[in-house]
Amino acid sequence: MALAIFDLDKTLINGDSDFLWGDFMSEIGVVDSHTYQAKNQHFYDQYALGKLDINEYLEFCLEPLSKYDMKTLNNWHKQFMQEKVEAIFLPKAQAVVNEHKAKGDTLLVITATNSFVTAPIVARYGINNLLATNPEIKNNQYTGKVVGVPCFQQGKITHLKHWLELTGESMEGASFYSDSHNDLPMLELVDHPVVVHADQKLKAIALDRGWPSLDWT
Repeated sequence: MALAIFDLDKTLINGDSDFLWGDFMSEIGVVDSHTYQAKNQHFYDQYALGKLDINEYLEFCLEPLSKYDMKTLNNWHKQFMQEKVEAIFLPKAQAVVNEHKAKGDTLLVITATNSFVTAPIVARYGINNLLATNPEIKNNQYTGKVVGVPCFQQGKITHLKHWLELTGESMEGASFYSDSHNDLPMLELVDHPVVVHADQKLKAIALDRGWPSLDWT
């Protein structure tokens, strides 16, 4: 039994949930379509280049959540799951999740995307443990701010170490599956790094280091 850790976007799912949530909000008229999508694309491109200012991005993407009550947001998310997420669900990823479960491994998703967007997607895969960027909630309303350190790059390790202390889980024999060079700190931390749908920079690193490279599409 060991810890099996998964990135979410472009790893367990064939797309980026945060980017698609922005598209969805534009489509249903929650945000100005032209302005929001242009900024959303800019941040997405910066992430791909490894140059994302995570705090600037989170201020941008969490601000719309602060304008609506939880019931409204949750209803929109159900629609989002049906219209956007089901289309990028990966049965081969689910099969790997199920294999780890069958071995008795502890499963964990660790993602930079906020927990509002990601929690229902992770639950769809039958995974109970999630570490994500945590939006602040006051009086049952999102404030548009973040609680603690964003779960991004080195911040993923910060969240993971805290979780390990709380749960008593061990990193011995742990695996981590990811697509992005932004997750290099996490990939270097585990005994069994596995790249899935790797970006060009990570693909080159994986080839050089002999890491397994998978395609679940």
